[in-house]
Amino acid sequence: MKITKLTLYKVPPRWLFLKVDTDEGISGWGEPIIEGKAETVRACVEEVSSYLIGQDPLKIEDHWQVLYRAGFYRGGPILMSAISGIEQALWDIKGKYFNIPVFEMLGGKARERIRVYSWIGGDRPTDVAIAAKEKADAGFTAVKMNATEEMDYIDSFSKVEEAVKRIAAVREAVGTNMGIGLDFHGRVHKTMAKVLVKELESFRPMFIEEPVLPENNEALREIARHTTCPIATGERQYTRWGFKQILLDGYVDIIQPDLSHAGGILETKKIAAMAEAFDVAVAPHCPLGPIALASSFQLDACTPNAIIQEQSLGIHYNKGSDLLDYLSDASVFKYTDGYVEIPSGPGLGISVNEEAVREAAEKGHDWKNPVWRNVDGSVAEW
Repeated sequence: MKITKLTLYKVPPRWLFLKVDTDEGISGWGEPIIEGKAETVRACVEEVSSYLIGQDPLKIEDHWQVLYRAGFYRGGPILMSAISGIEQALWDIKGKYFNIPVFEMLGGKARERIRVYSWIGGDRPTDVAIAAKEKADAGFTAVKMNATEEMDYIDSFSKVEEAVKRIAAVREAVGTNMGIGLDFHGRVHKTMAKVLVKELESFRPMFIEEPVLPENNEALREIARHTTCPIATGERQYTRWGFKQILLDGYVDIIQPDLSHAGGILETKKIAAMAEAFDVAVAPHCPLGPIALASSFQLDACTPNAIIQEQSLGIHYNKGSDLLDYLSDASVFKYTDGYVEIPSGPGLGISVNEEAVREAAEKGHDWKNPVWRNVDGSVAEW
């Protein structure tokens, strides 16, 4: 079996899908995307495709090694997202070739279903209490929300009070059993992060995500001294080597690798195994499309320290198209009591509606994240 063609589809709301064809009629799908950099990742996939044409798609580890190590410059969000999407598609082909789900090739099931959380609010969260109650009524047992808007290095305490009021309203609306993830989104600098984690602790967050930017991870040591809340990070880390120092430092309780950014399914499996050795949980990042989510579910199935899965159904980014719109059978993601059953079909366990993908690709998208500024006009983190 040989790879014959790679086809990319840029589809709304902000995704990039990849189809890999073979000479035996078996095709696989992947999701190589950096949010806001779809054309850049497309160019990267196209650049490496000349190596893949004519290759045996079943040699996944070898292809990964070539794509990663054969270039003198390696790693980073663009290259790793391109490799991730290609790798997902190759696993999809391999599973279909052997007529088994990916998780069976990675050790078999460690669970039957995985807990999921749902986003509430938007980039500037409002009415989160009402949204949280709606999610609870829909059966979700956990939600995630942006904790705050933009914050300067030293900012007014009123922004801290606003953050406190929001989570207080959510906790009052849903009670003590609902998990509440608070995403700082790297918007907060070290000094204000210390203040926030202390003030928010009494509301028992499920975790505090990216309290500082990943390039400032050394600050996690000091932030951890100010709270007992679990600290989560990792959506902007790539490969095992990107997670090595985080795990050695010992201040993170949950890592959040993204299977469309960190290196794909097997690479994230290796990252998760490293984390397990440090008694750290895994909650894969995935505010993306159905192919990335299906890949994440395959990982969750065979990863003992996976605790919860992000998913994008109804997320504020999904304007015009949503998570299930590109699947031939949307019921493959069965949401029940805050859990999703692991798809058990061959490969990634999903069937992509290629006609819908082609039609949507005619429209395409040009999604970009907003540029935020502080009150003095300086650029703020988004």
